[in-house]
Amino acid sequence: MFAVTTVVLLVVMAAALARAIRGPTLPDRVLALNFFGTATVLLIVTLGFLDGRPDFTDIALVYALINFVGTIALLKFVQFGNLGHTEDPEDRT
Repeated sequence: MFAVTTVVLLVVMAAALARAIRGPTLPDRVLALNFFGTATVLLIVTLGFLDGRPDFTDIALVYALINFVGTIALLKFVQFGNLGHTEDPEDRT
């Protein structure tokens, strides 16, 4: 059953990657990349159960946190154009 789940996850990840490359708008691409990261977390956990290594769950949790922070950083970059200093309206002259 886990082998079938792994194959289905790989097909879904390929579809998400295709949407990320071909997406008509930027929000479509960001959403597809976020979904690809979520599917990767599921794939890591599934492979861990297939190999009998439940410690892969810890790796998947770390990857999920990195995926979340990366998505937030990407959205901030898209909105503001940089990740560090935001421009203060009072500094304009």
